[in-house]
Amino acid sequence: MKNMIGDNIKHLRIRHQLTQEQVAEHVNVSRQAVAKWEKGESIPDISSCTALAKLFQVTLDNLVNFDDSELGIGLPPKGKHFFGTVKMGERGQIVIPKKARDVFRLNAGDTLIIVGDEERGLAIVPEEQMSNFFTLVKTPLDDDSG
Repeated sequence: MKNMIGDNIKHLRIRHQLTQEQVAEHVNVSRQAVAKWEKGESIPDISSCTALAKLFQVTLDNLVNFDDSELGIGLPPKGKHFFGTVKMGERGQIVIPKKARDVFRLNAGDTLIIVGDEERGLAIVPEEQMSNFFTLVKTPLDDDSG
C-alpha cells in the first residue's frame, strides 16, 4: 500500500529545504518520529498533521490524500488546486471537473472568459470576476470638466 502522507511529508520537507530535525522542531515531535512517518512505519496524529499542513502551507486533505504518482506533479500550496486533466473535443469543448465547478461556484449558463499568454498558457476566468477586476483598474479619462 502506498504511503501517501509519508511521501507527501518527505516531498514537502525537501521542497522547503528543511531537515527532519527542523520539521520535528516545528511540529514538536522527535526527529525519529518524522523519519518513521516518511518511511511509512507510523503516521502522525491529527494535531501533528495540522501543524505539518500549516508549516508546508498546504491543505490538510492534500497533506493526507494527495497522490502525484500518476501525473508526477507536486502537492499544490493552500489555495491552489489541481483538478485533473480534460480532453478537448473536436470543436474545442472541454468539461470542467465538478470539484472545480464547486470550488469556483460555476453553474450552467455562466459566461467564462478565456485569456492566454503564449509563454504561460491559458486561463479561464468567470465573467463576473473579470468585470470586477476591470472595475478596480478603470481610471477616468478626464478628471476635470474644463
